[in-house]
Amino acid sequence: MPIMPSTANFDLHELAEAVGLARGWRDVDGNERDIADEDLSAILEALGYPSATARQRKSASAELAARRSRIPPLVVTEVGLQTPLAGFAGKAELIDEHGAALPITIEDGQIPSIAIPGYYTLSLGREALALAVAPRQCPLPGAAGQRMWGTSLQIPALRAERQQAFGNFGELATAVQSLARAGCDAVAINPVHALFPGAGENFSPYSPSSRQFLNTAMGDPALLGLPPLPESAGGPLIDWPAALPERLSGLRRTFALLGAEQRARIAEANQAEGPALLRHALFDALDCHFRPLGARGWQDWPQAYRDPSSHQVAAFARENQTEIEFHLFAQWLAREGLAEVQRQARHSGMAIGLLADLAVGVVPGGSDSWAMPGAMLSGLTIGAPPDPLGPLGQNWSITGFSPQGLIDSGYAPWIAMLRAALKSSGGLRIDHAFGLARLWVIPQGAGSAQGAYLSYPFLDLVRLVCLEAHRAQAMIIAEDLGTSPPGFTQAVSDRAMLGMRVLWFERAKDHGFIGAHDYPSGSVAMTGTHDTPTIAGWWTGRDLDWAKRLSRLPGHVSRAKAEEIRDWDRGLLWSTIGHGDDRPAPDNPAPAIDAALAHIARTPAVLAIAPLEDLLGEVEQPNLPGTITEHPNWQRRCGEPIEQLLGQPEVAKRLGILANRA
Repeated sequence: MPIMPSTANFDLHELAEAVGLARGWRDVDGNERDIADEDLSAILEALGYPSATARQRKSASAELAARRSRIPPLVVTEVGLQTPLAGFAGKAELIDEHGAALPITIEDGQIPSIAIPGYYTLSLGREALALAVAPRQCPLPGAAGQRMWGTSLQIPALRAERQQAFGNFGELATAVQSLARAGCDAVAINPVHALFPGAGENFSPYSPSSRQFLNTAMGDPALLGLPPLPESAGGPLIDWPAALPERLSGLRRTFALLGAEQRARIAEANQAEGPALLRHALFDALDCHFRPLGARGWQDWPQAYRDPSSHQVAAFARENQTEIEFHLFAQWLAREGLAEVQRQARHSGMAIGLLADLAVGVVPGGSDSWAMPGAMLSGLTIGAPPDPLGPLGQNWSITGFSPQGLIDSGYAPWIAMLRAALKSSGGLRIDHAFGLARLWVIPQGAGSAQGAYLSYPFLDLVRLVCLEAHRAQAMIIAEDLGTSPPGFTQAVSDRAMLGMRVLWFERAKDHGFIGAHDYPSGSVAMTGTHDTPTIAGWWTGRDLDWAKRLSRLPGHVSRAKAEEIRDWDRGLLWSTIGHGDDRPAPDNPAPAIDAALAHIARTPAVLAIAPLEDLLGEVEQPNLPGTITEHPNWQRRCGEPIEQLLGQPEVAKRLGILANRA
């Protein structure tokens, strides 16, 4: 006879399902893998649902049921759809964002369809309900049927004639102007979310302190007509531990030179940004205060300062007004500088301009987690389950929004984050967009394999992305590399969110590379990303050199065997992109680069993107996933100023290859 599960296990599994916690997952080979009960219980505990005893499980289930019975603070729907509203019937009034009112009738518990996207208040007599109505699809900039092209770049890698330790928005402005003259439509940039100010040990753009505010180290006073930062020599690699404190000191000197009228104007501009900006500036001031004492996040601060609403935090703010004013100035400098770059991009004729990048999460000790504890996961980090490339799983040491916290807040933090990302861009790439549907969450102190998938209110989130993209008239790119959650691909493609089609992953069933005409039109065709080898690096086998050096070659594969496999793959790639020409030797990547660029240019994809490293023929990639100090991630710099690099005959030829797709 089959063994029946215990009552405890049944209750635990039922609670996990109700919370949105998967009891298992499917690996890359299609095998079903189970989550241990103790791991489920640890995650439930972190989510605020103790489950060790029957009483706790019963109480948690009752709390969930009560939450589900209440109307959420924000009801999210789409144009043209009726929206369920159980328990209501009769006359009501729909009020738009401008105060215009429209009488409606709720029948059979259904709000009638609404034709115009936007945010509304539904007045139900003594009660009122917030309503978000999304369009059916995200916008696609450019003329109908236009096939656009662009490049992606790492802002700190850029150089200018005036020496700096790393590039900022000033160098980005110069790059945008040079690329616009070549006919470029879009410049995809690395995330510019806020990091810890002046802290040189946390410099990955994908491990921010806040996704609502900006990395102040990117601000360039000269871009806004202020005295320039002091010159600072920089080598081929960025020395972040020295460069970031130096940049913070330079910004402090700029702030000290401001006149009273300038400060008043900046303060007025910051006031319009709302109280969240002030709280972030307060966090940065506290971080600068406690970091020299050994703190590496707000959890290391004295207990009284861990609560933003405490009396001690308020006292600190009163006693350190000038310091907070400096951090507000630094945010203004970055915000206005980024806006100026986008203005220049559009004025120069770019159809899109900047393509912003939205990181999947934030570091647990950062500003977002401190300022919005109810909206963020606590005691959990985000990663990935075990796979062939990471047999033990991955822990990215970041956290994200709580699904229930988002619902309870009426999605206010999600909306604010999207608006911040879209404010000065023509589009947004959502990193690890599968996180809109589910994230692999890991209890603090546990191994990566002890995590589980936590589901998110996917339909609400994608609809809000569509609505905010509509308001900003910006395109959305959903990074969809890897195993897709059920229903994800259809939902995002129906809404004109563009998927990513990266050359290296576009293989046919026989393992050959697919033809250009096989790329879907509703996508972005790319020769690579910051996480993949460059074309030159792949063709020459530079990525295999790194794999050998770091003992990352699979199984018992030697470097010689890896080269043999790569040479076969070179043949497969060249048979698709070479068009009958003789295959170039491994030490001659230039023809392969040109052919790969022509390949993505021929695709029907809405947008073709080539990383700057491919345009320049670089063999090294910006980031090697799975490494921290073993590889110089996010440290490489261009050898010359961008105008000189783009003017080189070989690079100009490659720009022309992409420009000819229009």
